[in-house]
Amino acid sequence: MTTVEILEKIMADLKNIGGIEASAIASRDGLLIYSNVPQKNKTETFCAMSATMLGAAETATSELGKGIPDRVIVESKHAKIIATGAGPKAILIVMTRPDAGLGLVLVEVAKASEKINQVLGTY
Repeated sequence: MTTVEILEKIMADLKNIGGIEASAIASRDGLLIYSNVPQKNKTETFCAMSATMLGAAETATSELGKGIPDRVIVESKHAKIIATGAGPKAILIVMTRPDAGLGLVLVEVAKASEKINQVLGTY
C-alpha cells in the first residue's frame, strides 16, 4: 500500500464515525497534505488557520509551564472543529456536526493521529 492509500484509508475510517463531516491532514505550518473536506476551495484556509490555532495553544501552554495540549476544540452553533497533533510533522483536523458527541470522536481522532504519525514520521 502506498502512503496516499494508507492516508485515504485512515481518513475514510474517520468519516464513518458518527458526526464527522470533514477531516484533513496538514503539515505543522498549515500546508494541506490530504483532506476529504467537501468545499475544496476552502481547504487550504481551513488547514492554515487550524494549524495556527493549534500552534498558538501549544505556545501559550508551554510558556506557562503547563506542557503541550492534546487538542484544541472550537465549538459553534454550526460545527465543532478539533485540531490535534499527529506527530512532529503533521496535524489532524476534524469537523463535526454541532450535536456530535465528542467521546467516540476524540477516541477515534487519537487513534487516527497516531496512525498518521506512524505513516508520516518516516518522511
